[in-house]
Amino acid sequence: MVCSAVPLLLLAMTLPIMGSPVAPGSQPGPSQAGGESGQQLDQASGAGESVLVLVHVQLDFSHETWLAALSRTLTLPPASASSSPRTLTGLSLTTECKVKPDGLTYCACLSGYQWNASVCSRHHPCQQSYNHRPCGCLVFSLPDAGYCQLLPPGGPVSCLPVVPGTLRLNSWLQAPGNTLNLTLVTSHETTNLNWFLWHSPRPILLQPGTHVSLSSSQGQAVLSIVNISHKWEGEYMCCFEAQGFRWELYQMVRVPLQATDVTRLPDQLSVSCATSPGFQLSCCIPPTLLGYLASWSPGEGSGASLFNMPGDRCLVLAVQHCPTADTTYTCDLQSPGLAPLRVPISVTIIQDGDTTCPEDSSAAAWNVTKAGHVAQAPCPVNRTGMVKRTCGSDGVWGPIHSNCTDSGLLALLQRAQLLWAGQGWPDEEVPQSLAQLLEQTVLVSSPSDLLALLDTMTVLAKVVADTRIHLNRSALEALLKTTDKVLDMDTNSLWTPAQVEKPSASSNLLLAVETLARSLCPQDHPFSFSLPNVQLQTQLLRPTFPDDYRVSFPTQPPLQAQIPRYSLAPLATSNSTATITSLVLQKLDDLLPSHYGQGLEDALYATPGLVFAISIMADGQAFSQGEVVMDFGDRDSTVHCVFWDHHLFQGNGGWSDVGCQVQAANASTTTQCTCRHLTAFSILMSRHPVPENPSLELLSRVGLGASILALLVCLGVYRLVWRVLVRNKLAYLHHAALLNMVLCLLAADTCFLGALLHPPGPRSSLCLAAAFLCHFLYLATFFWMLAQALMLAHQLLFVFHQLSKCRVLSLMVVLGYLCPMVFAGLALGLYLPQGQYLREGECWLDGKGGALYMFVGPVLVIVGLNGLVLAMAILKLLRPSLSEGPQVEKRQALLGVIKALLVLTPIFGLTWGLGLATLLEEVSIVPHYIFTILNTSQGVFILLFGCLMDKKVQQALLKRFGRAQPPNSTISLATNETHVLEHSKERPEDVSYEERLT
Repeated sequence: MVCSAVPLLLLAMTLPIMGSPVAPGSQPGPSQAGGESGQQLDQASGAGESVLVLVHVQLDFSHETWLAALSRTLTLPPASASSSPRTLTGLSLTTECKVKPDGLTYCACLSGYQWNASVCSRHHPCQQSYNHRPCGCLVFSLPDAGYCQLLPPGGPVSCLPVVPGTLRLNSWLQAPGNTLNLTLVTSHETTNLNWFLWHSPRPILLQPGTHVSLSSSQGQAVLSIVNISHKWEGEYMCCFEAQGFRWELYQMVRVPLQATDVTRLPDQLSVSCATSPGFQLSCCIPPTLLGYLASWSPGEGSGASLFNMPGDRCLVLAVQHCPTADTTYTCDLQSPGLAPLRVPISVTIIQDGDTTCPEDSSAAAWNVTKAGHVAQAPCPVNRTGMVKRTCGSDGVWGPIHSNCTDSGLLALLQRAQLLWAGQGWPDEEVPQSLAQLLEQTVLVSSPSDLLALLDTMTVLAKVVADTRIHLNRSALEALLKTTDKVLDMDTNSLWTPAQVEKPSASSNLLLAVETLARSLCPQDHPFSFSLPNVQLQTQLLRPTFPDDYRVSFPTQPPLQAQIPRYSLAPLATSNSTATITSLVLQKLDDLLPSHYGQGLEDALYATPGLVFAISIMADGQAFSQGEVVMDFGDRDSTVHCVFWDHHLFQGNGGWSDVGCQVQAANASTTTQCTCRHLTAFSILMSRHPVPENPSLELLSRVGLGASILALLVCLGVYRLVWRVLVRNKLAYLHHAALLNMVLCLLAADTCFLGALLHPPGPRSSLCLAAAFLCHFLYLATFFWMLAQALMLAHQLLFVFHQLSKCRVLSLMVVLGYLCPMVFAGLALGLYLPQGQYLREGECWLDGKGGALYMFVGPVLVIVGLNGLVLAMAILKLLRPSLSEGPQVEKRQALLGVIKALLVLTPIFGLTWGLGLATLLEEVSIVPHYIFTILNTSQGVFILLFGCLMDKKVQQALLKRFGRAQPPNSTISLATNETHVLEHSKERPEDVSYEERLT
């Protein structure tokens, strides 16, 4: 224990001192405590009297001479001429010190001695522990060297010191999930009691958390840890002060592993013996104090080997010969005195004839896998988790699902979780974790990485809120820089899949940043920080608040906020120092879920691109009852003042307008909001900020109403004259198609008008049903137009190859209703799960996704086909055969074609073709007017040209209401019934074109 050639500081305790003549001996060097020692020696008087005193003597020796020197009797010089010399008859070493090159002295107490609690509190301990002894080694500067004191003596049997307390454990072996209770029973008054869990390189402080609770009463203190696992096993240390000394008691706790602690790779396997005669299985366990023996069964024909992985120990089984049938391999883990832990891995053997997915090495090494099974692959280096891929029942590989997470991010998350549970020093570890998170943001490459980072921020915020610690400026800057980078991360590849897995991810980020941002140390205020996505301003409010609190941010448009002075009055009366934190987070509002509270759920809104959060902290408590007035700048549309309520929608959060209202700004068009509480605010606006056009909306409603009325009149006319119109096959098929068009268009217009008059909200089931029905019914109208056109083409081209009426009608029904139902169902099934089915703010198909093209595509094709049929019909009528009459009849046919063109144009959807541009993108207001007028006149066109201008309809109506009309022969193109002019009586043998077609 002695280093030669280095000054050795020895501190001695004297035994009884006898008055005697001076004996020759080695003289001690100058004592640094000579004054105190001299006074004590002077108080010992009387020849031959024994007095027990403490003497601080510094002896400097070199090499090994100190052993011989201490074997002699030492004589101390008298303190004064009147006092007699004193003889030191016994000398015990208490402290051994070593002077380091840095000029500091490292002093360790020898057995039976210890630094008292006062000295311990003023000096730092040596870097490494000293035999698990409290205050066993301290660091001194040379002028301040002290000495260890004698511990309280033990009983008559043992000379060891008695620790004034005992440590009791309910069980040294704790079952996972149980509660650990460690109790300190003391016989003396204790102070400065702390609990530690010994982990290399230093013990970890245990404090109240989600798992740890501390309690104390007279004579005892209890440490309780709920839901214990192997992460809580180790050596527990109870450190306390009593009788002027610091004491430490130790207790070892062991926790067996659970099956969930064992990592299997893979957890199931399907293998083809033809392509893979051998395979490997592995089970890995974390470090544990309990020794486990691992083995595989069955193990015949296989070789097992042990590997040390980062943080785990793995037993790998290499199966050399593929089994002939399905086999379950078991990893057996046995620890003395414990029940064996068995972890199974099922291996399925692919037999001949089984459906399989082929080998694929596109993204990873996917071996041949049986249908219905899940193939697994390890994560890349420095990533933790598993990559899985399902083999479908049809032998087709499914998508790859990976939960691989960067090991560094995962380690930060696990450490933060333990810190929240109660392990560690929050005031030290929270700033360190925030700095490390900033460094780890560049490693975020997957949704699981993003979730690990967000979860770490959330847990750290909960630690800060529970422990009420403060952050310094550097820690807060690291947080804000991390937040800025997180808000810039890609939405499609990172944020969207992350929020599908965890819908509350963005809401948790907002709450975490709010909590951490307002935890700045009071001495660091005021503080201002600005980044592209994050802006922060803080201010320290003294007990007297002279004016209103005002803050502004250079956003576009500028954002201003004000807290009136009367709202801060409660803080002034309490004479407390308060801090105000104002925070702007841009882009976060687009990441928050579109959840709306009561009164807001029947509409779809947009936010201004930012979230504004303001908070007041006074005496460590959040002051949330203040009133705040916010100016969000000039906004074109009607807005709602809202705040983000983290409690809505099962904790996923949502916008609420409770306690907030829009306030008209004085002499300004800006939007001002007044809220009676402090939290995160924003405003909700219409998705399309273009001002509404009342005249266009009125025109749409009036036009739809007129169209519905015209279609109802058309149905009434058909009811009166139906039997007269359908006396032959061609007329029947034509009017049947026209009647179905009227019914579909009537239902579609009614549904569309109902959605305009009483909008049920774009997220409601009524809105979804309205959009689907409109899609189906409008498409059905077009397909019945197509059916009529195809029927006309067949009659013109295949004059002598006619089909029966029932067969043609059946084909028309299939085309008119089944085809549009297929397109409408596909649009609903494909785009509704992706959130791209409904148009923003309307009960109609989304124009940004592919849902609208499920309507536009068939319409374009049908309009094109109808145009071709119309052109063919015109050419056919302009080039009549020799049997169709003389030249004068050709001129009459040309006039009939012109009438037909005027009627077929709206029927074949040319009006909808004109309106496609307005459906696909925003254009000027003029095309909207043109399309609205033409589109809402469809019913009127059908009534006038498809019904009332039909000669047969006119004749039937006149006959029904008592007016006779002389017979007349003409070409009726309005009903697609072509009549050849009856010739003179000289040619009675000629028949009409209609009779020839039937």
